[in-house]
Amino acid sequence: MTERSPAPGGLALVEALVNTLDIGSGADSLDTAEGRARFGVTRDEAEDARALRESLRVVLLAHAGHPPHREVTPLGELLAGAPLLVAVDRRDGSATLAPADEGPLLSRVAAAVAEALVAGTWSRLKACEAADCLWAYYDRSPAGRGRWCSMQVCGARAKMRRYRAKG
Repeated sequence: MTERSPAPGGLALVEALVNTLDIGSGADSLDTAEGRARFGVTRDEAEDARALRESLRVVLLAHAGHPPHREVTPLGELLAGAPLLVAVDRRDGSATLAPADEGPLLSRVAAAVAEALVAGTWSRLKACEAADCLWAYYDRSPAGRGRWCSMQVCGARAKMRRYRAKG
């Protein structure tokens, strides 16, 4: 849905997960074996992945200053089930937060959020304000005030609606 570059670091995983659902068409790539395999999710784990996706979407909407699109389990409650460990590199002493268990999607998402918090990039991952889109995007604008996943599509539609409403 967007011409933007993927989010940096682990946020690319979060962005990709949120964008597994096309709100406009209802197409959900987690419905397919290929789509689930991309995230290491089995058919039995797909519902949990969908719950995580929608909780992430609510947070990304909040990052952009928008209300939730629906009721969801709070992201903090979901991430509480994914313990992180402090990993220290023996060579240079650098430290990172890493999932206690690398396998589960929830653990990988928790580590990505922690990495983004440390890097100061978490709040730049947002959801498009267009109600028929809600696509995740990384806001690279200097002021961090991006509103749409695509200025050429969602932004242009919003501006056209406002223009027509004035007339």
